[in-house]
Amino acid sequence: QVQLAESGGGLVQPGGSLRLSCTASGYIFTIYAMVWYRQAPGKQRELVAGLTSGGSEYYADSVKGRFAISRDDAKNTGFLQMNGLKPEDTAVYYCNQGGDYDPSAPWDREYDYWGQGTQVTVSS
Repeated sequence: QVQLAESGGGLVQPGGSLRLSCTASGYIFTIYAMVWYRQAPGKQRELVAGLTSGGSEYYADSVKGRFAISRDDAKNTGFLQMNGLKPEDTAVYYCNQGGDYDPSAPWDREYDYWGQGTQVTVSS
């Protein structure tokens, strides 16, 4: 059974940094699409960043230049480095991953496996 375990959320002041982790167990992903979403209270879930094993990356305009997605394949773990955090980044962040994707449209679908979510709160 594939499981994704997230960690790294917390409370940070504006301008601060956090690094979220998403570790997969039960399966070694060699081909993958990994996506980070977030959902703030009362708002729709938003796609934040994505990465494929083929090297494609995606960032929402709201996080470009501040967030960086990466993955350590040897550890089967993905990361979302978040710098320059703003109060509007406050949300529950979820990782979503799958072992197959369409290279022409990797961000147009949700994948099979989800993390449990981790709360990120940006406040002074």
